[in-house]
Amino acid sequence: MNRAGLLVCISSPSGGGKTTICKELLNHHKEYTFSISCTTRPPRESEQDGKDYYFLSRPEFEQKIAAGELAEYEKVHGHYYGTLRSEVKRALEQGEVLLVDIDVKGAMSLKQLYGRQCFTIFLAPPDVQALKERLRNRGTESEKSMARRLKRLDMEMSYGKQFDCTVVNEELDTTVSAVEKIIEQKRQALTEEMIHGAGDNSFLRT
Repeated sequence: MNRAGLLVCISSPSGGGKTTICKELLNHHKEYTFSISCTTRPPRESEQDGKDYYFLSRPEFEQKIAAGELAEYEKVHGHYYGTLRSEVKRALEQGEVLLVDIDVKGAMSLKQLYGRQCFTIFLAPPDVQALKERLRNRGTESEKSMARRLKRLDMEMSYGKQFDCTVVNEELDTTVSAVEKIIEQKRQALTEEMIHGAGDNSFLRT
């Protein structure tokens, strides 16, 4: 049976574990794919162009905005991030689960654009103060960048109630298991809706 494609936006405050959860989901489910976002920020030491992100100059990014190639884009911590329309279209047409590691505002934009084919999951920290300390101690940010992240954290937390569901990210295996169950339940419901509503072209959003 063909299954419905599903766009899954996974968001959290900075340092809240969304990238780690996405990587674990991809390891557990070979049929899941990862949306490679575009960004103007410089790559971190372990990141690869075309695998973790498409690293673009600001003029290159702005050219994609002008050409309408981005389903959404946001300026976060002084750098642009965006999701390619082509990535989403391919995944939905092929019936894949497409994981998007994305900031809270970007997730809301994709939800508005793709409707019920998009499901948003917010990973909440068990302790906001501990998360702030973790951000300070991880050593990947300059003082200026860290200040921006900490200032943004309260705003990110306030967006949690707008997501389709919230999972408290306290223990890795437990969180991954909970997110897997949520995704599969949503995908099954969407597949049944697609079958019973055959001919409904709202499943072909681009």
